[in-house]
Amino acid sequence: MGLFEHLVFAVIVQFIVARLTKSWWLGAALASAYFVGREIAQAEYRWIEMFGDGRRANMPWWGPFDLRVWTTLDQWLDWIGPVAATVAIALAKGRKG
Repeated sequence: MGLFEHLVFAVIVQFIVARLTKSWWLGAALASAYFVGREIAQAEYRWIEMFGDGRRANMPWWGPFDLRVWTTLDQWLDWIGPVAATVAIALAKGRKG
């Protein structure tokens, strides 16, 4: 899944949640949490491979936040894009009433 697919999926989740709960912010939070969590999980695996000798037990709690495992722009955009898009929609919908 690339950035475009991430954005589309996040907005669809936000729309569905907003329709069910009348809360664009809840939709933004759920969609954003999914993508942030997904990227953190992938960073954990990268840390384990790069520094943990392939063993999860060797990873410290801060392993997925180690900037050495966030090496490409794509890794950052895969969570920043959905967060920015859903927050922008929630802000816009909040202003409309």
